[in-house]
Parts: sequence; structure tokens; C-alpha cells
Amino acid sequence: MSDPILSVRDLEKTFGSIVAARDINVDVPPEQTVGIIGANGAGKTTFINMITGYLRPTRGVIRFEDRDITGKPSREITRLGISRSFQVAQIFPSLTVFENMCAAAAIARKSDGELKHVLAPLKSPQTLVEAEAAVELFRIAAYRDARAYALPQGVRKLLDIAMAVMGSPRVLLLDEPTSGISVEEKFGLMDVVMSALKTRKLTVLFVEHDMEIVARFADRVLAFYDGTVIADGTPDAALGDARVQELISGTTRPRLGAPHA
Repeated sequence: MSDPILSVRDLEKTFGSIVAARDINVDVPPEQTVGIIGANGAGKTTFINMITGYLRPTRGVIRFEDRDITGKPSREITRLGISRSFQVAQIFPSLTVFENMCAAAAIARKSDGELKHVLAPLKSPQTLVEAEAAVELFRIAAYRDARAYALPQGVRKLLDIAMAVMGSPRVLLLDEPTSGISVEEKFGLMDVVMSALKTRKLTVLFVEHDMEIVARFADRVLAFYDGTVIADGTPDAALGDARVQELISGTTRPRLGAPHA
């Protein structure tokens, strides 16, 4: 078995007397896709925020490619190779889809990540090539010249995730990628996203409330409750766990075994 690309040990986060995360121990091997489930307030987003530098752990260690990244600023962690998307798309509304991709590509190559320094090389030859490849990979080329504020919600999500992939990260964390997406669109969107991310050979952790999405697209599931992991295994095993059914999904389910797309 390969060495983990991401490893956390005894991770904990408290806010005064409130324990938001505790006793988290996880190793993630390269190119694995991990679904993260749990009710609101279970500790999922706190876990993601600690890995990506938006929260400093109270205790514990986070290692990425055998480097200690515990408590490092989010920009530094991004430069090292861990990127993320958010539940609400982080895009430039007044720019076109292609301009958003060019901006993301230019920012990814700047050490300070500030937009004021990337406007000049916004359409450099390298930026244009990277942006063209990304809009094709995420199947949003048809919206290439559309302003981001006018995009359908699903396309906004694809754009946001595509922008997060610029700069060639090795680990990508997605916060509720199907949030706000219609039932009819969610599987198609995730098919596009996961196909693109596998093409880039990324390790993926995604927070998701939709158990059907988790069952279909995750190789492994981490189930959070009361700030800690109560189940860790294949989708079939984790979603079939009695505590997960009682505390998270709220229902008894048949064994899943759903094939990946």
C-alpha cells in the first residue's frame, strides 16, 4: 500500500468550551476519492477548514506528502498543493467563463495569490493554454464567453471547481458540490467533475449530504458525528453501519454496492 498523501493525527478544534472536532485520525492514499458525511454541526466543515488552513487546530498534526502543514496559512497550503472549492461558488461574476479560468490560472502561478499582480499576464500564452484545456475538461466550453453572473447554477459549480484545479493541486477538497443543484442535474454534474478529477489524478475529499451521490462516487466514506469520525470504510460498509443509519441518514438502508460512473 502506498504512503498516504494526507495524514491527520489526534486532530482537535475547540472554541472555548465547545468541541467542534476531536480525536480525528485519518490516512488518505493518493488518488482516493473520500466522501465526508454527517449532519449539520457534526464537524465536517471544521475538518476541511483545518486541512486547508482556514482554521488552526487546537491540537493534533496534519501532514501532506510527509510535510507538517499544521496551522499554516491557507495561501501557503494552496501553494503546496491542496486546493478547495466552497459551497457557494467563489468566482468573478463580471468576468466571462474563460476570463475566470485565465484569472485562476494566473493567480495559481503567483506566490502571493493577489489579483492585482495577475491582470497583466491574464492572457499570456501559458494562461490561455491552461484555460482552454480546463473549459474543455469540465465541459463548459459552450459557456466560454458568458458572464459568470448569468450562468446556470450547475455551470457555476463546474466553473468554481475547474478554477480550484488550476495550479495542478494534488489534493482537492469540495464542500457540497451538488448543493443547490436539481435532482435531475446532480448525477450528470458529478459525472463531469469526477471524470475530470480522475483525469488529473487528484486525491479528492468531498462533503456531501446526498447519500446516493456518496454511494456512487466515493471510494471511501468518513462519517462524522459530534465532532469525530464514527465510521470509516467503503460506501457499502459505512452507509450500512448501524450508528450511521441511526445518527446521520436516519433510515435503514439495503446494501448499496452502487457502481461508479
